[in-house]
Order: sequence, then structure tokens, then C-alpha cells
Amino acid sequence: MRPAPERTAANRASRAGVRVEVVTVAWMAVEGAVALGAGIAARSVLLTAFGFDSVIELLSAAVLFWRLRVEARGDEPEAVERTETIVTRISAVLLVLLCLYVLATSAAGLLLRLKPEGSLTGLVIAFLALIAMPLLAARKRAINRVLDSAALRADIAETITCAYLAGATLAGVGLNLLFHWWWADYLAALALLFWLVAETREAIEAARD
Repeated sequence: MRPAPERTAANRASRAGVRVEVVTVAWMAVEGAVALGAGIAARSVLLTAFGFDSVIELLSAAVLFWRLRVEARGDEPEAVERTETIVTRISAVLLVLLCLYVLATSAAGLLLRLKPEGSLTGLVIAFLALIAMPLLAARKRAINRVLDSAALRADIAETITCAYLAGATLAGVGLNLLFHWWWADYLAALALLFWLVAETREAIEAARD
């Protein structure tokens, strides 16, 4: 159980976190719809992976909103811990799904030589995400320095993944548009796995604990 001063600080941080997650949900709803639509139209695995990641980040932000609301309204520590456990497990599952999606779609694209088309809409939404996501991740990290939440750490990993995929999308789609390097789309997505797998393993270990 947290001492009273720590509980007060945690409640304030949780309320700030609730506001951040509301912004995250709203942004991800727009980003996911635009990226998925552009990715399907352009037959771009990287863009659809970016859109799929946005949907996962939306779900992650939604369950984090629930977890932070529990602490923000001053529920008993036992209720906070129960919610933390549930949300940490959900976040770990979402990260696993993202890893599997990126691996399967990228490998299939390379093996089948599926050549994506360029997408100006995809480039615009990726550019905006590349600006917005690091700002959101930094704010979430500041909040988690107070809360020390494994669930929020997994959500931060999702946000950073979104920023990485935005950069990879800009690079992959841009190279495809300029030089017709269709394979750059897939390699940029696969490169993400080196970092994402480590974050997923950490989330799974936290869920088990």
C-alpha cells in the first residue's frame, strides 16, 4: 500500500494519464482508419502494419484509460493492483499480436514479391504521427515515473512502436515512390522486430509476475 503522500501524487499522475490516454484514443482512431484505408488501397504491408499498430495502440490506450481511472478516483490499492494485473496481461497479448502481424505480412510480401504502390495519404499521416507519438511517449514516461506501472510501460512501448513505424513508413513508402524499391517497405517493417520482440518479452514477464 502506498503512503498517503505517495497516493496523492499517484492520484494526480493518474488523472494526468487519463487525459493523455483520451488524446491517444482520439488520435489513434483517426490514424488507424486513414493508414489502413491507404495501406489497403496501395497494397502496402508497411502502411497496413502501421494502421494495425494504430488499432492495437487504440485498444492499449483504452484499457490504460480504465486502469488509470481506477487509481485517479481513489479506489482501494487492492482494486488498483487487480486492474493493473488485468491490463498488463492485455497489453502483453496486444504486443504479441503486433509482432506476429509484422512478421507474417512482411515475410509473405517478400516471398510473394507483392509490390506496394505509393501513397501520398500514407506519407502525410505517417509524418504527423512521427511528430505526435514521441511527444505522447515522453508525457507518458513522465507520468510513469510516479506510477511505476508495468501496464503503462507496455503502452509506452506501443506508442514508441507507432513512432518507429511512422518513420519506417516514411522511409519505405518514400523509397518506393522515388526509386521503386518495393522491398524497402518490408525490410523496414522487419527491422522493427529487433526492438519490438524485446519489449514484448518484457511485457510477458511483467504479466507473469
